[in-house]
Amino acid sequence: MDPSGLPDSSAPSGVHDVPSLSALDRRIAGCRACPRLVDWREEVARTKRAAFADWTYWGRPVPGFGPPDARLLIVGLAPAAHGGNRTGRMFTGDRSGDVLYEALYDVGLASQPTSAHAEDGLELYGVRVTSPVHCAPPANRPTPAERDTCRPWLLQELRLLRPTVRAALVLGAFGWQAALPAFAEAGWTVPRPRPAFAHGTRVTLPAPEGDDLHLFGCFHVSQRNTFTGKLTPAMLREVLRTAAEAAGAPTRK
Repeated sequence: MDPSGLPDSSAPSGVHDVPSLSALDRRIAGCRACPRLVDWREEVARTKRAAFADWTYWGRPVPGFGPPDARLLIVGLAPAAHGGNRTGRMFTGDRSGDVLYEALYDVGLASQPTSAHAEDGLELYGVRVTSPVHCAPPANRPTPAERDTCRPWLLQELRLLRPTVRAALVLGAFGWQAALPAFAEAGWTVPRPRPAFAHGTRVTLPAPEGDDLHLFGCFHVSQRNTFTGKLTPAMLREVLRTAAEAAGAPTRK
């Protein structure tokens, strides 16, 4: 056990034996597979940012967030050092999350427009938010090796969501490149050549068994994209609504 009382996993081995999303979330939160990421997330949690000096940082891998029967999966990049790494919830505590959750609320997929901390009462409706890398990386840039080491967690999350998930919205090119192999391993057929990432891209991934997956691309909700207007609120809401409707998730008319 680590000091938090969570299982101390030196690597995501045996991940395929996890029976439920709640159990998977606990396993993810105890992972220590990537030394560089472990050192960074824990150093950030110790030193903190002055604005959050009174916070006890989460400082561990951040599991996915949302109901176990989600029909729509949103895939990001990785937690922010002073966002998810501080609060313990995906896209929570930074400006990227502010943009995403406000849009989810406006479309009808969230109970409130803000996500401040893990105990603020926020609920998601028919949607789950996750990322291909669960630890905050230095400079927001995980390495390809760290991405690949973390992939078994995403693969198992997809397998556990398989009975209900019908669409996935991937934020940014890194998430797109990381997610496609996981979708293939989880049982959907990814076209060859692999579809290129672009905002508004829509691809259907056939399933030899079960339901197809509707895959959508969206520019990441990073400050760089939202501050420059590369991704506007209207653009985000449009692709969110389209993906939710393809998934059969409830939306606000």
